[in-house]
Amino acid sequence: MTTQTFEAHRPLLTGVAYRVLGDHSEAEDVVQETWMRWDTVDHTSVDDPRAYLVTTASRLALDRARSARARRESYVGEWLPEPAAPEENAEQRAETADSVEFALLVVLQTLSPLERAVFVLREAFAFPYTQVAEVVGRSESTTRQLARRAREHVREQRPRFTADRAEHRRITERFLTASLEGDLEGLTELLTEDAVFVADSGGRTKAPLHALQGQDKVARFLIGIAGRADRFLESAGLPAGTPFGLAPTDSGGTPAVVMHAAGRALMLVITEIEDGRVRRVLMVSNPDKLSRVPLPE
Repeated sequence: MTTQTFEAHRPLLTGVAYRVLGDHSEAEDVVQETWMRWDTVDHTSVDDPRAYLVTTASRLALDRARSARARRESYVGEWLPEPAAPEENAEQRAETADSVEFALLVVLQTLSPLERAVFVLREAFAFPYTQVAEVVGRSESTTRQLARRAREHVREQRPRFTADRAEHRRITERFLTASLEGDLEGLTELLTEDAVFVADSGGRTKAPLHALQGQDKVARFLIGIAGRADRFLESAGLPAGTPFGLAPTDSGGTPAVVMHAAGRALMLVITEIEDGRVRRVLMVSNPDKLSRVPLPE
């Protein structure tokens, strides 16, 4: 019964930890440590197993988020969250889809760890303020202030998408085609004037270490990537000339494109659309963050 109770709550615990941390491996470590504590606690003293497990996992995730913030100061280049893997079941996906959009995960990482934990528990999983306050060790009034501040920050920073999923995918595919064909004019037309390109390689593959800004700069860089595919393959540990493919995929419900070769994902590209044009390009090529990206059959 102890194991069954824990396993019934595992998806919830994983979901909370991943949203707080933006890292699947860290989230899994949190869930494993939660299990170790659950396995040794006196269960007759636990009135509400769900509350106990969520509180334990959330506090562990919060502690790791604080440590991760310091570690990322030495991270090579820009840091982006690990792309979301598909949710385990349709019900979970329907309930929490918005909270794993890649754009939102990026914004959440700009909050303090405490604000992030409060936002995730309250906004993504709708826990009552009393429980959120207990988890983070603050009064209910302080917790409400943290939640309000986090909501305002997210509202200000979250991209204001104006495309539905079908249009988003069409624009992304046009964007990809223009990049691969070296169509500088067509690609430039698809980008907003203040377009931004952010790459997370962890210093492991060829990618700019700092964000690129401006329509022309971003377009020329993307055209250059297509023309230097062999250099990218070599930086990913594959021989030049290795056949590679590009396929549409999703990250937390957000349309994306995956570059794959030799049975593994090499790069995930996610676009943010504003008024029919690409406002921001997010590229993840750190191999440690791509193991869960689904590949085409």
